[in-house]
Amino acid sequence: MRWKEGRKSENVEDRRGIRVSRGMMGGGIGTIILVLAALYFGIDPSVILNQTTTQDAGVPPGAVTQERSDEENRMADFVAVVLADTEDTWHELFRSSGKTYQEPKLVLFTEAVDSACGFAQSAMGPFYCSRDNKVYIDLQFYHDLETRFQAPGEFAQAYVIAHEIGHHVQNLLGISDKVRSLQQVADKGQANELSVRLELQADCLAGIWAHHADRSRKIVETGDIEAALRAASSIGDDRLQKQSQGYVVPESFTHGSSEQRVRWFKRGNETGTFAQCDTFKTERL
Repeated sequence: MRWKEGRKSENVEDRRGIRVSRGMMGGGIGTIILVLAALYFGIDPSVILNQTTTQDAGVPPGAVTQERSDEENRMADFVAVVLADTEDTWHELFRSSGKTYQEPKLVLFTEAVDSACGFAQSAMGPFYCSRDNKVYIDLQFYHDLETRFQAPGEFAQAYVIAHEIGHHVQNLLGISDKVRSLQQVADKGQANELSVRLELQADCLAGIWAHHADRSRKIVETGDIEAALRAASSIGDDRLQKQSQGYVVPESFTHGSSEQRVRWFKRGNETGTFAQCDTFKTERL
C-alpha cells in the first residue's frame, strides 16, 4: 500500500501508554455493544463485564507507563495517514450528494480505554462509539490480525480502519439509529440479523473507500485487495465461532459469515456506489 507520502489526519487522539483508572462499564447500549464485540472476537463476555481494573499497583490514573517503539510510532503514522485518506474520500462523496461530512476522532490506546460507550479492553479489537463519534484501536490488534487471524499486510490493516469509519458514515446518515430502534422491538434472531446487515454494509462502505481512494490517489498495490479480502474472511462470524467453540451457530451471527463479508467488501470496491451497499433491501446477504 502506498501511504508514506500521504498527509496525516489531525484527528488522532493518542492515549497510548496511559493507564485507565478502576471502573466498570455502565449499563445500556454501551454495554451491549461491547459485549457483542467480545462475542465477535471469541471472548467470554464475563471476562469483560467482570473486569474492574487495568491499573498497576502504585501507578496513578493517566500516567504514561511505557515508551513507544519505532515500530509503534510507524504504525501510528500509518493510522493517521489512512484516517486522512478516509476523510478525503468521504468529504468528496458527501459533497457530491449535497451533504457535509463530519470527521470522527480516532483514539490510539494501550490495553484498555474509557469511551462514551463504556470501558473497553484491547482484546475486544477496534470499535466505533456513536456516542462520541470516535474510533478506538490498540495497535497491538494489528499483530493479532497477522498472527491469530492470518491476515498480514498494510491494506488489511487499512481495511479495519475503513470498516470502523463505515460505521461513522452510517451514524451520520441516521442508519445506525434506525437499526437500534428496530432492534429494541425485535426478537433476538431479528436483532442479530439487523446487526449482520449493519456490519456488512460497513464492509461495503470500506470497499467504497478503497475504490475511490485508489482512483484518486493510486494507493493500492499488487496484492492489496487480496489482503483486505483475507482480513474480511478471517473475521467472519462462522470462522470465529469455529475457532472459539468448535462449531457454528448461524442464527447467532452478528457480523456475517466470511463469505458474506468478502462479497460485500468486493461489491463496494468494484462499484464505488453507495446505492449498491443497501444491505437492508436485499434478501440475499
